[in-house]
Amino acid sequence: MTNLLERLAARLGPKGFTTDPDLIAPHLKEWRGRYEGRTPCLVSPASTEEAADAVRLCAQAGASITPQGGNTGLVGGQIPDGEVLVSMRRMNAIRSIDAANDSLIAEAGVILSAVQQAAADSDRLFPLSLASEGSATIGGLISTNAGGVHVLRYGMMRELVLGIEAVLPDGSIFHGLKSLRKDNTGYDLKQLFIGAEGTLGLVTAASLKLSPARARGRRR
Repeated sequence: MTNLLERLAARLGPKGFTTDPDLIAPHLKEWRGRYEGRTPCLVSPASTEEAADAVRLCAQAGASITPQGGNTGLVGGQIPDGEVLVSMRRMNAIRSIDAANDSLIAEAGVILSAVQQAAADSDRLFPLSLASEGSATIGGLISTNAGGVHVLRYGMMRELVLGIEAVLPDGSIFHGLKSLRKDNTGYDLKQLFIGAEGTLGLVTAASLKLSPARARGRRR
């Protein structure tokens, strides 16, 4: 484990790696205080390449990881029990918006409310809405297949994802950031990651489906 920690520190630097108990502590409890975990270190990649290298190093050392988004889950799935904790908070960029195609590409650590605002700024709507939208992240929402209050009209998160970029357990990268509505080129592999709770891969970015903005008043 000591060798792994040294290699992770060398690859990710002081902003992406820490063993400081004070910095790690907020990541080890869910907000109700019902679950409390432990981890040898906190890894916070700032890019897909850093995430891939971190996962690869852990795989080579035989170390398990626990991915964490906004730490808003209520069942403790994001709380580590001795595994390396990987927080996606630093991967928080909205890479692109294509209003004409009603799509947006956001990294896993982007907070839901930021995606909603980016869509609104382009006169579009990202319809997923839930109580934790000010802290829940896109990666976590995908990994849990979140529903929210508009699920009957717009569907689960599964219906709002057009493509996914993810790091696989061996550290290789799955490049699936497509924005097509009709894509019959083989298996729809992105669906394997949605709702998988991070067990099949670490989601690093997603292409999301936008909708036309709702009318602000009644038409006459």
